[in-house]
Amino acid sequence: MDFTSLKQKQRTTRDAFSESLALRVHRSLSWLAKAEMCDHDLDSEFIFLWIAFNAAYAQDTEVLRHTQSEAFSQFMSKLVNLDQKNRFFELAWEEFSSSIRVLLDNKYVFQPFWDYHNGKIAEEDWKHRFSKAKVKANQALANKQTDLLITIVLQRLYTLRNQLVHGGATWQSSANRDQIRDGSAFLRKLVPLTIDVMMDNSSELWGSANYPVVD
Repeated sequence: MDFTSLKQKQRTTRDAFSESLALRVHRSLSWLAKAEMCDHDLDSEFIFLWIAFNAAYAQDTEVLRHTQSEAFSQFMSKLVNLDQKNRFFELAWEEFSSSIRVLLDNKYVFQPFWDYHNGKIAEEDWKHRFSKAKVKANQALANKQTDLLITIVLQRLYTLRNQLVHGGATWQSSANRDQIRDGSAFLRKLVPLTIDVMMDNSSELWGSANYPVVD
């Protein structure tokens, strides 16, 4: 799936969309199109793919500002339950199984690691949290809990997103190439799949889009 195929589907099915879903899909597709133009620029591709994902799922920014993990969890649980073709399962357990394991073992996309280096928590604190997070991730892996596993991956990628968007990384830096490469590859498949499942389930309540179009 790519922008072109999803855009064609949108044109044939959008009459059944609510105003909010139509806006979400339209915005998300626009950023997906931009991401697909980023040849050999993984940093930009990652950012545009994240915006596309955000356009699809984001709820009230004030309410969810401090509950990002819960937002990811609720959204992924809904998508996985609606995915009758088990494509999220295939994404997590077949296509990206190895790279997900590597990402979950990467301390550089674990926010408490940076909280320690910024003097917010003690060293033993971030290490303890990392150990607990690994246990949780391993449980998700062992039980094949697709929504939980993808939620954990999104939490890690959210830290990477923050590094880029808030100026905590250098463009095309060699320091974060592995996680940028793997994160972009994962979002490159997750975002189109997310849009597709949302369009297939237009009767579901997806919530009001942020910053609606107003006169």
